[in-house]
Amino acid sequence: MSEPAGLDSYICTMKRTTELLLFCLCAVAGIRGFGQTAKYDSTLSVGNVGYHVSCNNKNGDQNEVFIRLIGFDHTARGFDFYLRGKVTRSVIDDLNNDGYPDLILQINSGTNGEFGSIYAFCSEKNKSVIPFSLPDVILDGKLSGGYKGHDTFSLLEGSLMQKFPIYKPGDDPDKPTGGSRVIRYQVISNERGGLKFKVENSYEIK
Repeated sequence: MSEPAGLDSYICTMKRTTELLLFCLCAVAGIRGFGQTAKYDSTLSVGNVGYHVSCNNKNGDQNEVFIRLIGFDHTARGFDFYLRGKVTRSVIDDLNNDGYPDLILQINSGTNGEFGSIYAFCSEKNKSVIPFSLPDVILDGKLSGGYKGHDTFSLLEGSLMQKFPIYKPGDDPDKPTGGSRVIRYQVISNERGGLKFKVENSYEIK
């Protein structure tokens, strides 16, 4: 007997949802153990194409990251660069909806890893990679009110979601009372032919 129509699609959707939920939950776990964060080493792939990410995570302020490309055109080159903070999570998704797998890294910095950010590497038809990063919330006057870090990230239908608690004046560090703010980002082309995250919308949860 044939399988019901749409079953394969449903299974894929549930698997994707589970993977993205794990990405979010593991990111939180990584922050809690920030002081003892070990060397990060992970290989992620879709079919024969993917990425190998490694970072020693020795220092809280600056670490070198190594990204190797798997299954890309032979002319494609990986990346070695320094970043502020530690790599706490990585995942593959199609951020710009072009059918090619992209790499997303979560980076955490601060005394206890309370400040989170995202570095993205979008595949250009598996021939090269376009790197870009999430804009700093602190630099956006419309979004930075009450921000003191403690970010969590998730992926929803090709969008990047950032959520963090809102602190009111006088709040204890571990007891924010202003609810939460959620920001939804889309990946778009920038003026120089690269890519960037653009705020699609934001809202607050009381």
